[in-house]
Amino acid sequence: MNSTPRPSIDAKRMVVFDDVQQASHHVADEIIQLVGTKPSAVLGLATGSTPIAVYEELIRRYRAGEVDFSKITTFNLDEYVGLSPEHPQSFAAFMRTHLFDAIDVPEHHTHVPAGVANDFLSTAELFEKKIQTSGGIDWQLLGIGDNGHIGFNEPGSPGDSGTRLVELADETIEANSRFFDSPDDVPRQAITMGIATILKAKRLVLMAFGAAKAQAVADAVAGPVTPDCPASFLQRHPNATFIVDRAAAAALPTEA
Repeated sequence: MNSTPRPSIDAKRMVVFDDVQQASHHVADEIIQLVGTKPSAVLGLATGSTPIAVYEELIRRYRAGEVDFSKITTFNLDEYVGLSPEHPQSFAAFMRTHLFDAIDVPEHHTHVPAGVANDFLSTAELFEKKIQTSGGIDWQLLGIGDNGHIGFNEPGSPGDSGTRLVELADETIEANSRFFDSPDDVPRQAITMGIATILKAKRLVLMAFGAAKAQAVADAVAGPVTPDCPASFLQRHPNATFIVDRAAAAALPTEA
């Protein structure tokens, strides 16, 4: 049973759960309900440790015969520059390992930005066009960095940004080094959906867990809308919700 959101925060923008598992099941339920209503739904997906429990629940429910993913289309937020889809630390490989290979989504319905390309400007433009021709993203999953980034939109990213090549912040490289042998192995650039691209999705769900995310969550939900905290732009979206645990909600002000 989810706990009651703090009364000072709009319940449409923030739901606080007792633990990660409860929160992840709630998000998986929302995805499954959408796909049940719209089998050809377009989903925006994220990588990293935060969504893994969601993907595990989607796989479990798929194996139980509760959902059919054969008609969905997916777009991932980002990819490291310099890593091919076959590289074990690429986000393309992450998605195959944690979701795609275990469900019935056709491979040609899944889209991860290309980390290896001769012309990243053209690659970004093509990715944007594919989203548009799919009818746009119905439901977008997001995480948040300790510095408030969404996708790889680091602090300073403008609200009108589209899919593009970006430089990763030092703190992002350090945070992601746990997935590599050393910080030196972490790519310094990425290709990411822009903030404007993300905000075009019909529904946004941002998940955040743990005390390390508490200040970023507070800034995003209750602070000013500013490029200094890219996630704060979600305040401008009419259908965006933060799904957090108690630790990630700990820095929220008593009045917001």
